[in-house]
Amino acid sequence: MEERAISAKTLLITLAALCAAGTWLYGYRVLIPRQIADAAAHGRPRGNLSDLYPRWLGARELLLRGRDPYSPAVTREIQQGYYGRPLDPSRPGDPKDQQGFAYPVYVAFCLGPTIHLQFEMVRRGFFWVLLVLTAATIPLWLRLLRWPMPPWAQAGLVILTIGSLPVMQGLKLQQITLFVAALLAVAMALLTSDRLIPAGVVLAAATIKPQLSGLLLLWLLIWAVSDWRRRYPLAVSFLVAMTTLIGASELYLPHWIQRFWHAVHEYQAYTGTMSVMETLIGGASLGIFWTRAFELLVFAAMMCACWKERRQGAQTAAFGLTVSLVLAITLLLVPTHDPYNQVLLIPALLLLCEERRPIWRRSNFNRVLFAITTGLVLWPWVASAMLAVLSFVLPQQMVEEFWAVPFWTVIQTPVGVAALMLAHYYQKTFAVPAGRGSS
Repeated sequence: MEERAISAKTLLITLAALCAAGTWLYGYRVLIPRQIADAAAHGRPRGNLSDLYPRWLGARELLLRGRDPYSPAVTREIQQGYYGRPLDPSRPGDPKDQQGFAYPVYVAFCLGPTIHLQFEMVRRGFFWVLLVLTAATIPLWLRLLRWPMPPWAQAGLVILTIGSLPVMQGLKLQQITLFVAALLAVAMALLTSDRLIPAGVVLAAATIKPQLSGLLLLWLLIWAVSDWRRRYPLAVSFLVAMTTLIGASELYLPHWIQRFWHAVHEYQAYTGTMSVMETLIGGASLGIFWTRAFELLVFAAMMCACWKERRQGAQTAAFGLTVSLVLAITLLLVPTHDPYNQVLLIPALLLLCEERRPIWRRSNFNRVLFAITTGLVLWPWVASAMLAVLSFVLPQQMVEEFWAVPFWTVIQTPVGVAALMLAHYYQKTFAVPAGRGSS
């Protein structure tokens, strides 16, 4: 019996490692070569292509030279490093993304210790920092969900997470989203330990990407106000930390908030970013109407759940479920659908995995929705592994033609996960207690 258990553990970890290897091999042997070939064919410039670079250079120019990181001059310098040269509007092949400094000024304080280093060193170091932080989020999310998973299973989950398409992309780009997701996981772990003051400080730091942390902060505000006598330290510490960050930013760059909002609006204009539902439904006027109606409905469903669970303690399973639901809904409402943002789905996916049996038994609708969502989540691993294997046996150019196959479910996955989370929450909440069915 013990030998069977050991072999099962070995098999699961081996499968996780194979999935991770398939994703990373796909990245190095198919995705990146395809991007290089496509850029060469269309005269598209390629520099360091690190999403960290615009933030790092803006921080360096602000803290060392007192320059406005939102200015056109700094944006041109960012383009020089990111793309290899400034963008030229007269060249049709040039990217539309200007790579401006579209972050709050206080992100510079996070990057301050690195501004005297060469960027290549910062880039490599940040890759490993993000990798370690992302791996550490797994036990933190499990702690929030109160799921006592054995160490070998946690190791398998860590391997699978590092080998997922969103995390692989985030690591390759040095995307700050992974850092924000780790901050949110740390803050939730602090809340479950009843350490409200440090949790508030960490949540303030997570606002460097306000579009990803905003809905969670709204839920936690409702949660804190509902039991103010006990939970006020969370709100107070968050407000003090935010006041400090905003005030320090104002000292370095007066009137920076107006510049930040202007940079955000410019970013949305030149990148044409759209939410998940806008991408699915389309950009026509009727599509926009139904998109906004759907988003409002989802937001209302989320707020009803938050209001109902507002008195639950941070150590309860209901609190973990609500946090997971809010983060899943976030991906439907933010005006972007980048794959790396899906690291916010990790707690929801863990919860659905833990609750898979009651979800499956509840109804035929649940079984269909669960099966579809599982397929959407698993598809990138399967497709990446297949393309990675084919890259060793078929001509490179032929395999690269199918580079987009692993991304086929990128848009649909947040919809499936959020729908399953909402169905699970409301069915669980309004389920008829045993022995009290209708006569």
